[in-house]
Order: sequence, then C-alpha cells, then structure tokens
Amino acid sequence: MTDNQTELATFGAGCFWGVEARFRGLPGVNDAISGYMGGDTSRPTYEAICTGTTGHAEVVQVQFDAAQLDYETLLELFFALHNPTTLNRQGPDIGSQYRSVIFFHSDAQQQAASRAIEKVNQSGRWPQAVVTQLEPAPPFWPAEEYHQRYLEKNGLGHCSI
Repeated sequence: MTDNQTELATFGAGCFWGVEARFRGLPGVNDAISGYMGGDTSRPTYEAICTGTTGHAEVVQVQFDAAQLDYETLLELFFALHNPTTLNRQGPDIGSQYRSVIFFHSDAQQQAASRAIEKVNQSGRWPQAVVTQLEPAPPFWPAEEYHQRYLEKNGLGHCSI
C-alpha cells in the first residue's frame, strides 16, 4: 500500500501494452505501469526477459483508489482480458514472460485472488482449468520508458485483447 486509500495490484496477462491501457482506463485507477516481476535478476531489460531465461513476467502494476474501486473489480477485468488457461502463452505470444500471474500485495489480495480463480474455474467459461499463478509480490521493475503508455503514444488507442 502507498497510503490510506491507494493500493497496488500487479497482474501478468501476456503482453503488457493492451493490459496497461485497459487498466488505465478504469475509473478509480490512479496509474498503471508496465514492468517486469517474478524473475531472478535485478533491473531486467526487455531484451533480457524476451529470452525467457530471467524468470520475469511482463506485468502491469496498478495503483488504485480503494475507496473508488475494489480489488475484486480489478480481478474481474484481469480474467476478462486474457485466457487464463493457457500456460506461458497469450495469443501469438509464447514464453514464460507471457504467463498468467497475479502477484499479491497482502493476505486479503491473496484470498480474493484465490476466490476469483475458483469462481472462473466453476463458471464453465473455459473448458480447461485456470493455470494462473498466484505469488507474493517480489520487486517490481518498471519497463523502459518506450513501453509506458505504448498504445497511446503510437496512436493505437485501446487494443482489443
């Protein structure tokens, strides 16, 4: 947490460009930052994580006002944005850096994410089981500046993922 009202949530759902744009557009989100999490090297670069050898995932770290937006709503959007049943793959993007992962920042987030995974599994939306990983949040490394607000900077608006 960053203050009384502002909390962090971190999600990996494939390529971070479209994920960042969708979270950024949600009322109650103060900021959404593309970055890397879950690997074993400090200050990873995009080129390094693309090798699939650092263990990092492309993620979006969301700063949100908990008085305006609850974590469960963020989880609903996360599961709507990608296929949580494909291991290390989203669409044409293949590799562990594109894995489905929720990095939780508190016990409450861990419990909410576990309930959300169970709910998605029981919904019947996907014929396979959810493979989304649920892990405590390790250090977050912001992606290079050219990745931040990538779709917006390049006139692509919101990507339909």
